[in-house]
Amino acid sequence: MNSLFKSFRSFRKQLIVWLFEHSQRIYTSMFKNHEGWNITKADLLNLPKPTFGRHLGEFLDKNNFELIPKVERHDCYHVLCGYSTKVEDEIALQCLCYGNGKRSPYLYGAIILGVAILPDYYDYYYKSFKTGKRANPFHHFDYRKLLNVSIEDFRLAIFSKSALHHLNLKTS
Repeated sequence: MNSLFKSFRSFRKQLIVWLFEHSQRIYTSMFKNHEGWNITKADLLNLPKPTFGRHLGEFLDKNNFELIPKVERHDCYHVLCGYSTKVEDEIALQCLCYGNGKRSPYLYGAIILGVAILPDYYDYYYKSFKTGKRANPFHHFDYRKLLNVSIEDFRLAIFSKSALHHLNLKTS
């Protein structure tokens, strides 16, 4: 019975990945009218180690990604908040952003479908929402202008020390 449950959970996660992959292109073409950053992973990896941009480059490199034009901010949220790209973390990150005040059709869809398809992580989603609610607003920043900022200083300006501990983010 337990292996059947794990198999079904795996299927549900694959369904969400499929939905993310296919909805992203449609959403970007319909709702994102601004220009992309025209910055490569290599550009980011050339920034000094303690910068937010360097950490963004390392995140992209670790996950074998490049920045997706017009939605670069999403990967910035991953780096700032320390969430991985696992399906449950993607949904939890959307919940954290919702708690922080971000509103978009894509965010609503990701949360509604994510919670409906993977309710097993509800407690994690709710904790993430509360963490976002307690954090200083960060969803509205022009992250391209913050690439040279110290990642540690940036995180300390957004999250309390206890939130950083909860997110498993290092502070000195």
